Amino acid sequence: MLIIFSHGKESGPNGAKIQLLANIAQRLGFKTHSIDYRNCKNVSERVEILEAFMTENATQKQVLVGSSMGGYVATLAAQNFDLEGLFLMCPALYLPNYPIQTYQPITTNIEIIHGWQDEVVPYQHSIQFGQKINAKLHLVEDNHRLSLQRSFLGATFRQFLEGLK
Repeated sequence: MLIIFSHGKESGPNGAKIQLLANIAQRLGFKTHSIDYRNCKNVSERVEILEAFMTENATQKQVLVGSSMGGYVATLAAQNFDLEGLFLMCPALYLPNYPIQTYQPITTNIEIIHGWQDEVVPYQHSIQFGQKINAKLHLVEDNHRLSLQRSFLGATFRQFLEGLK
């Protein structure tokens, strides 16, 4: 199974959260890949890059992991591919400057972690999305970076992946 990471707007493919989660996935025997979106001009280009990568690797079962804008990108791609799971961290959903505002991922295994003090994406957006698609949602004492909750993030991701085996 292939775990594909999508980083946020201000981050990169080797950010702290991705490194943490990729290490957990690899220790559990999963293959991982982190897409580099740093040269993308807009969010739609990010979706195209992710979907092209997923198509190239379509023979493998796939899980998408996204943070912030990467969560939006992963959620859009999840509407066009049958996934094993979707794991989102403070996903940038329902933001007015993004072209698509309705989301219907093709997986029932969806988990979201969002900080109560998120100053970039309101946590209410994750509540709205989670309620519509019946996702597992964790609201935690943290901000957009989830830097105070790394242990919880890692443990939750490990449990998410173990549930896929």
